[in-house]
Amino acid sequence: MSDRIRFRLQFDRFAGLYLWLAFIAIFGAWKPDLFLTTATLHSVASANAATALLALAVLIPLCAGAYDLSAGAAMNLATVVAVWLQTERGVPMVPAVVAAVLVGVLIGLVNGVVVVRFKVNSFIATLGMSSVALAVQAMIVGATQPVPPNSPAWVRLTTTTVFGFQIIVVYVLVIAFAVWWLLSRMTAGRYIYAVGGNADAARLAGVHVGRHVLLGFVLSGLIAGIGGVLYGSLYGPSLTYGPALLLPAFAAAFLGSVLLRGTFNAWGTVAAVYILATGIQGLQFVTSAQWLGDLFNGVVLVVAVAFAKWRQSVAGAKRARAKAEELRLQVDADGVAAGHRT
Repeated sequence: MSDRIRFRLQFDRFAGLYLWLAFIAIFGAWKPDLFLTTATLHSVASANAATALLALAVLIPLCAGAYDLSAGAAMNLATVVAVWLQTERGVPMVPAVVAAVLVGVLIGLVNGVVVVRFKVNSFIATLGMSSVALAVQAMIVGATQPVPPNSPAWVRLTTTTVFGFQIIVVYVLVIAFAVWWLLSRMTAGRYIYAVGGNADAARLAGVHVGRHVLLGFVLSGLIAGIGGVLYGSLYGPSLTYGPALLLPAFAAAFLGSVLLRGTFNAWGTVAAVYILATGIQGLQFVTSAQWLGDLFNGVVLVVAVAFAKWRQSVAGAKRARAKAEELRLQVDADGVAAGHRT
């Protein structure tokens, strides 16, 4: 293998790292007094933790070939439930947190049943569930943002620092590790990938397709519920943040599939969240335009999906050529064998 080919392979493997380093170099040279500080590092890490959690939530259904557009609304509803139970109903923090997480699980379960049992397209089913979750949120608190709990334990849940980083960053890494372990090291995860790759082939191989699609939605709701609780602890309740994080979450999931392995994966997704966040933070230091984040995430989502589809088509063409060559060699071998017999 030539050095040039080896370099190309390494560049393809570590393209995300090079992009990250490029952002750091460009904005570090442009605004060193603002960008190259530990305060910026800690701020970017904690400010994008909720996005990383939501991206991990939508990642698992994507691995199973489904979309969960309700994850943002489920996350938002979990925040409101956790806060409302504590402030309006006097429920202690731990039961309130458990109830909020179970709300996310319930939403995921309903999504899975509608998609698997009633054969509704996941895009349509979860889009409708997103609207239902927002309606339930409005029934609970109306249009008035609830008052955050004043419990010290509630605040410490995410603001305790570890090596200067708020502990919510540690939670992200732990959940990312759990998702990676599920998808890469457990049989259920391999089946989820198989279903997402080719549901018919997986079914013929004996995989219970519906069960693993349902599992993907339930795990998505679970992570969204956890993310909603952590967001509420870190920032307080908000009635609109969840759906707003959905675009960057999907952008990170698709970009992560381009950066690592060529398929949806946990570590690529988390890395993509912070690569995007680094670029957006640098642009915001250069200009204060409020639309930069939406523009950046939207462009990245379109480009990442297009690149992923292109890479899949190239891989498919290579497999087709290899199969055709194998068939040609077999035909030639059969012809030679027939000649010997005659």
